[in-house]
Amino acid sequence: MAKRTFSSLEAFLIFLLVMMTVITVALLTLLFVTSGTIENNKDSGNHGSSTTQGPAATQTSPTTHISEPPPSQNFSGYYIGVGRADCTGQVSDINLMGYGKSGQNAQGLLTRLYSRAFILADSDGSNRMAFVSVELCMISQRLRLEVLKQLQSKYGSLYRRDNVILSGTHTHSGPAGYFQYTLYILASEGFSNRTFQYLVSGIVKSIEIAHTNLKPGKIFINKGNVANVQINRSPSSYLQNPPSERARYSSDTDKEMVVLKMVDLKGEDLGLISWFAIHPVSMNNSNHLVNSDNMGYAAYLFEQEKNRGYLPGQGPFVAGFASSNLGDVSPNILGPHCTNTGESCDNEKSTCPVGGPSMCMASGPGQDMFDSAQIIGRAIYQRAKELHHSASQEVTGPVFAAHQWVNMTDVSVQINATHVAKTCKPALGYSFAAGTIDGVSGLNITQGTTEGDLFWDTIRDQLLGKPSEEIIECHKPKPILLHTGELTKPHPWHPDIVDIQIVTLGSLAIAAIPGEFTTMSGRRFREAVKKEFELYGMKDMTVVVSGLCNVYTHYITTYEEYQAQRYEAASTIYGPHTLSAYIQLFSDLAKAIATDTVANMSSGPEPPFFENLIATLIPNIADRAPIGRQFGEVLQAAKPEYRVGEVVEVTFVGANPKNSAENQTHETFLTVEKYEDSIADWQIMYNDASWETRLYWHKGLLGLSNATIEWYIPDTAQPGIYRIRYFGHNRKQELLKPAVILAFEGISSPFEVVAT
Repeated sequence: MAKRTFSSLEAFLIFLLVMMTVITVALLTLLFVTSGTIENNKDSGNHGSSTTQGPAATQTSPTTHISEPPPSQNFSGYYIGVGRADCTGQVSDINLMGYGKSGQNAQGLLTRLYSRAFILADSDGSNRMAFVSVELCMISQRLRLEVLKQLQSKYGSLYRRDNVILSGTHTHSGPAGYFQYTLYILASEGFSNRTFQYLVSGIVKSIEIAHTNLKPGKIFINKGNVANVQINRSPSSYLQNPPSERARYSSDTDKEMVVLKMVDLKGEDLGLISWFAIHPVSMNNSNHLVNSDNMGYAAYLFEQEKNRGYLPGQGPFVAGFASSNLGDVSPNILGPHCTNTGESCDNEKSTCPVGGPSMCMASGPGQDMFDSAQIIGRAIYQRAKELHHSASQEVTGPVFAAHQWVNMTDVSVQINATHVAKTCKPALGYSFAAGTIDGVSGLNITQGTTEGDLFWDTIRDQLLGKPSEEIIECHKPKPILLHTGELTKPHPWHPDIVDIQIVTLGSLAIAAIPGEFTTMSGRRFREAVKKEFELYGMKDMTVVVSGLCNVYTHYITTYEEYQAQRYEAASTIYGPHTLSAYIQLFSDLAKAIATDTVANMSSGPEPPFFENLIATLIPNIADRAPIGRQFGEVLQAAKPEYRVGEVVEVTFVGANPKNSAENQTHETFLTVEKYEDSIADWQIMYNDASWETRLYWHKGLLGLSNATIEWYIPDTAQPGIYRIRYFGHNRKQELLKPAVILAFEGISSPFEVVAT
């Protein structure tokens, strides 16, 4: 046998694993307890009397909460309420969630993240649903449980586990740290109570606003294809599906977008929900700025179009661009190429002749990732706008909801008349560690790996113990890298108890999927659930796959795709029959709704809510300004003059932006302001939710830091005198006293923008 040689990266990983063992023992001994309550000063404050803002936002947090249904009125339609609230969380000292790349931590902000809530109730107020699209990578079980707990305390039984859907857009540029299962905590590099509380507060607030805004209205549905924004990133896996099945479809991705248009009884627009299958990974794993990626840009454009005169994140119209069966769908439409040679690496292993899998990356249509996110997002927005404008099919009929908790590790699946299979305890295969063409891991592991490796198996066995024969046999042909379902310290590494949920609105059924269906998985699922509705009298149902809902369970491939063991299959954690189990379970919900027997269903085993979690190891240290300087002082001034298309850049003495997730005195990190002669005052033109602005935080030593604000001057900017303002919070720590967080601001010198 040839001698095993190690790359420098693998040698470094061996060293890391040894160190991790020591750290793990220490962690398990100490068992870090999460920090206490987080200070939440919600006073918006006055950013200075010399600034005028645009029209006041109509969305304000309600001071009273009405738990009764709205009074019955004689109208045909639904009560409709929409709401939007900030859920950005930390933009520093926290990992970004999605790629699982060590060192990809947040270092600033491109756009704010929002929770967008849509409450739809029967005209008599008897039944209702709340669909919430949240600009996060996914919804964690802990997040959902805490949101439901707070809703119950505010509204009693009005908003419950069966009629509230929380769905993540799947941006890979949002904060991590809000999970309770150990694998996700390790990927987050610790639990952040600061970010968790911020997210819970934002989601609940968006629902509060939607609840307060309930008014009679109508809902219309439309469907249409979106062209030139997707590719299948595992086409060889897709080809494993039966030829007869593939022949029924013209593409290896789902191009159809479903749009719900919401208007009041006068026909005035209230909001929109769009479901479309695409990964928000235009921003790749080199990015360090928190942002909502391509789907967020689509929502941004739609809301800016409808809320004219309002700053981003403000205004009454709310547009939710929600995820669907995006598991194998990439926006990087130029496809995978070897970054060192330029040749295509669109092969079964996604590997390059020189450099291996770490060189195989897909790219988007733009000059850089920022440009690609906007090109893809604009195309999605344009199609949604067309479908919204032409929507004429009214949605009518009652609101129903069904939900169960299910132990996904022990579901018996009726494959056919004679054969019964079972799901498995969770496990991840080797190809999980390979990453995808949207974000490679850097390890010398390829997609499509169907055999284990003695080196990695030995490392795993020494650190975590050997996987049992039962779990190995259950997951075949997956070679198990991590037997997470058998790892329970300090808490289970993966969930056993999973939410299964369907909400119907007339002829529309929204299936809340706790993970990422591949293209063909979504097609099989929709077809099966629609047939079940039909079988029991509910004809012509439109079944929508709403992805990344309620709890995260990675991917769900078809049985045939599972055999190829590319990334998505290796990440199908409950084994080869996971899709069949979900189809069976959701079909049972569809039958219960159609036969009005939901009340007879058991609620299932309640999921856990762990109290003691491994906290982040990044300490909270006091911020310091350089000697002789103050927080907010300008270090690099703006030039006197800029032209449209150029970039204004100003650097300030900064403080850690994570402080602003505790003390929310300021609602933005920055503003770009124009002096208006007509009012002899400064007018805010852009804020940190604008895609034209960027905040970069440069962390120094011993509490020192700088903040650089960039404004990319758009073609729409009017000539005139401008300035940039920076808003921050510094942590002050005096000996033997609790830390306090203080607000500060900085202002650039005025500069002129002239026409090109």
